[in-house]
Amino acid sequence: MNRKTKFLPVLAGALAGGLIAWAVSSGGGSSQSSTTVVQQSSGAPIPTALSGGLGSGHGLTVNQIYRQAAPGVVDIVVTSGNSGNTFPFGGGQQTQGEGAGMVYDNKGDILTDEHVVAGASSVNVTFEDGKKVGAKVVGSDASTDVGVIHVDVPASELHPIPLANSSTAQVGDAVVAIGSPFSLPETVTQGIVSAVGRSITAPNNFTIAGAIQTDAPINPGNSGGPLLDANGHVLGLADQIQTNNTTVSGQGSSSGVGFAIPSNMVAHIANQILAGKPVQHAFVGVFLNGNSSGGARISSVQPGSPASSAGLQPGDVVTAIDGKTISSTQQFIEMIDTYAPNQTVTLTVKRGGSTQSIKLTLGTRPQSQQRRP
Repeated sequence: MNRKTKFLPVLAGALAGGLIAWAVSSGGGSSQSSTTVVQQSSGAPIPTALSGGLGSGHGLTVNQIYRQAAPGVVDIVVTSGNSGNTFPFGGGQQTQGEGAGMVYDNKGDILTDEHVVAGASSVNVTFEDGKKVGAKVVGSDASTDVGVIHVDVPASELHPIPLANSSTAQVGDAVVAIGSPFSLPETVTQGIVSAVGRSITAPNNFTIAGAIQTDAPINPGNSGGPLLDANGHVLGLADQIQTNNTTVSGQGSSSGVGFAIPSNMVAHIANQILAGKPVQHAFVGVFLNGNSSGGARISSVQPGSPASSAGLQPGDVVTAIDGKTISSTQQFIEMIDTYAPNQTVTLTVKRGGSTQSIKLTLGTRPQSQQRRP
């Protein structure tokens, strides 16, 4: 019997997750970015045959990547829920989830997925050498599924992993994932970049554009762990899988289709969080047809949204933003991501047999996305 294919966050012990959909209420981050950590290209020479490993004189071997990066990968166990005496025998209702993370700097900041630490009442981190410490959540952003936690440990315990420039990722590039699938920390898997520029659904039901697809096996517990290029630099953080396989507990398991949040996006959001700045995203307020070409076709407009105020209508096809051509839904989402709330954009819109220019002032994305009508 075939099971329904599902897109699920890869957090061990967590049951929450949303279906991926092309329905988007376009959003994005500020047009300003501080991603000075992103300095290495992922474009190292890659072997033509992966059966010989990542080495063969082209980049690092899997073993070399692991030895280089593993000290900077941590296992994260999160407890959430009520610890009070609300249940018989004095027990509170608590749940635990397990994911992974990567050391970002030598100050004790660690990057992971937002859904790993969402609702946490306590967070505990285990380093590769077995050292266990408590951590605090610095901040997170549900729209991009990025979270930052902090640990107070000696500098000798911290081994930051350099971030790659995720915009250079190409289909066929070799990658390695390190995480804690099924509560097995420091597990290494190998694969390739299967596709770039994918759209996946964030924990708050908005769309994350530009995700990296990989066939490197990732499973529950891999969430927040690094997806590394052939130089051992981080291309992204493991986030979700598409699967028709489930475990006896109902969790999805790898079918060879996984997704990572790109490192450029991760660094952009993390730097805002660490700078104490509120993470805000631009908001249009439309649902788009995911299969449209020749522009972004609007399937519905949310009442009271910036799109509604600007006069956008279902059936409109956006072909340009501020004069820059839009040929697909994906391009629309990515372009809006470069603007900040309260900026005004000019949309070139095809409506019926005519083309018109519509000015729209972007709003601030709400905390969660309403369901598609």
